[in-house]
Amino acid sequence: MAVACGWACGKKPAVKPPEDPLANSGNPLLAPVDYLGAQARGKRTAIKTVGFVEIQAAIQQFHAVEDRYPKDLNELVSQGFLATTPAAPPGVAWSYNPQTGEIRAVKK
Repeated sequence: MAVACGWACGKKPAVKPPEDPLANSGNPLLAPVDYLGAQARGKRTAIKTVGFVEIQAAIQQFHAVEDRYPKDLNELVSQGFLATTPAAPPGVAWSYNPQTGEIRAVKK
């Protein structure tokens, strides 16, 4: 009777928020999917880290030679410190502060 009243009164059961589709499920049957998701996350992290380190090193070299920070990341390319500006991973953009020489990866 109490169950019927709960259903009839319009009470809805608590809904769990959707989980990250790339998170590890722990289910052995989904291990290949979990592996591919982890591989994709690792690739995004590697792209971001390698690009960040490459830009940071070029900024430091520029600062050592010119005794100032570059005006923008394109100046690193035009002065020969970088061949091209490394691409940021999807959904991320490089944020550069020319006063401090700080580079950050920020979500778009």
